[in-house]
Amino acid sequence: MRIISRQKAIYFFLTLGVLLAAVAFAVGSGWIILNWREGIKVFLGIIFFGAIVAGLVLNTIFLVREIRRNEQHDSFINAVTHELKTPIASIRLYLQTLQRREVAEAQRRQFYELMLLDTERLLHTVEQVLKAGEAAQKKSPSQRLPVDFNALVRECLELARNRHHLQAADLDYQESSALSTQNGNGAQVLGDPEELRTAVSNLLDNAVKYSPDGVHIEVELDAPDEKRVVLRVRDRGVGVPEDELKRIFKRFYRVTERSLAQVKGTGLGLFIVRSIARKHGGRVFAQSEGAGKGTTVTLELPRKELPRKVTVA
Repeated sequence: MRIISRQKAIYFFLTLGVLLAAVAFAVGSGWIILNWREGIKVFLGIIFFGAIVAGLVLNTIFLVREIRRNEQHDSFINAVTHELKTPIASIRLYLQTLQRREVAEAQRRQFYELMLLDTERLLHTVEQVLKAGEAAQKKSPSQRLPVDFNALVRECLELARNRHHLQAADLDYQESSALSTQNGNGAQVLGDPEELRTAVSNLLDNAVKYSPDGVHIEVELDAPDEKRVVLRVRDRGVGVPEDELKRIFKRFYRVTERSLAQVKGTGLGLFIVRSIARKHGGRVFAQSEGAGKGTTVTLELPRKELPRKVTVA
């Protein structure tokens, strides 16, 4: 019901702004026509008329943006509330069970494992919110160290396998021939290792999350030239409509497609990836042929310059 009421509000303000601009245009045009012989008055009238129309248009755009932003904030709060409430309720249920009745040792250990998984889910949600706040500050990385991006991606892959209980075949990792011929040195980048690890982990988590019918993710690391290191994460999941491809990197943004809106999340993962990429002088973008056809997210980072070989004559 809230979404419907907000859509009505957007249409109302948009219609009102267009009508007011049309009325201002009609009144201004009529006044100019009636007073076209008096040059200075016409000139001032045109300026005044233009200012009124511009103000109406800007006011309408501002109102519509604020309504949409508030809608995204509400959606984010609902998503975070759900992500926090669900594991808390689960942990509470297990603790009440352990408190009120005797439980076999095997089942007790199972409860402990499930509670640990729920606490990891809680911690992950809190970390996402905190990292999104840090990313919004748009500061350069606190430290710029040489990072073996190849090794970092491998660490993130192993972490994703453990976190989502995946088989080795579910995540297919490939290195380009350019990296193998340089013994891995071609994947050197300068930046904050922790932030880069966060960006890669978010890409992998996002690919797993949007593959509800079975996870099969292809991860490719490439160095196409001397200036770039490119990481591609390709899934065979639900895909993204073409008009949503750029919006999915906005903060709090959730895809409006019904098949995608059911996926749990806070709408912060890809926003964090984009912010980290920009801080490191890189970029991130998504490609998809549409719903049900999978998505490829590409992360490009500046490549650390390799030391040039000195030839002795």
